[in-house]
Amino acid sequence: MSIVLEGGCFVSDWRENPTVVSGTLSERKVIGKSTGAQAISLRVLEFAQGLSPGLRATDSDDVLYFLESANNSGDYACDIFVNGRIHRVAPQTGIYLRPGETLTVRNQSKMPAVFVSCQCPESSTSVIVDSMTEPATAIKDRDTPLIRLADREAIPTADRWYRVLVDDEIGSEQVTQFVGSIPPGRAPDHFHTYEEVLFILRGEGRMWAGQTSTPIGPGSCIYLPKRQVHCVENTGTGELRLLGVFYPAGSPAERYEA
Repeated sequence: MSIVLEGGCFVSDWRENPTVVSGTLSERKVIGKSTGAQAISLRVLEFAQGLSPGLRATDSDDVLYFLESANNSGDYACDIFVNGRIHRVAPQTGIYLRPGETLTVRNQSKMPAVFVSCQCPESSTSVIVDSMTEPATAIKDRDTPLIRLADREAIPTADRWYRVLVDDEIGSEQVTQFVGSIPPGRAPDHFHTYEEVLFILRGEGRMWAGQTSTPIGPGSCIYLPKRQVHCVENTGTGELRLLGVFYPAGSPAERYEA
């Protein structure tokens, strides 16, 4: 069930959203202009066993995160093709697609490979194209668009930490992707000057927007408008971990107390 909190903060569980199927790909659009976002979007992509069609957005940066699963073995991975160039990718990895690049996924497991995708700004020309598993000769080489969570330094801030995955160091000047860890309890209310989406990876808590709140847990997707006063409260006894993406790019440490 989707909830709208104070100021237009939108909360929804991705599994409750409609699915559009194209070959091995199942797509669920959770956050975008249709839910009140100004520019940023969030969708969840499930790739079943086999070779997927190609995904291409001609007018936006697309950052993805390969979700871990309780059923994933330590060596679980799949192949992704970015403009036909192959990369072996495991869960807890961020992926950056430049505007116009084509993503194809080859999943050899019976278990679906699940990715959180955020387009910044939301693409008006996101299309399904033919699978692309060989690079076109006209396409120049580029740096590997992948960054593993384990390879990024944890940056402490107060009693929590975050690790930046995609930013201008990877090549995106428009968007920042990070993973953050929140200990039990509630931090002071604050706001940001950027538009943000969150995806809860593990733990239980409450999403606060002003004086309103709703429970959140693994799979909860959250939209935060610019300057919306908010707080993520960890109501459990262990870590609450989240994936965050914001637009325009900046630092996850940038916050202004209400």
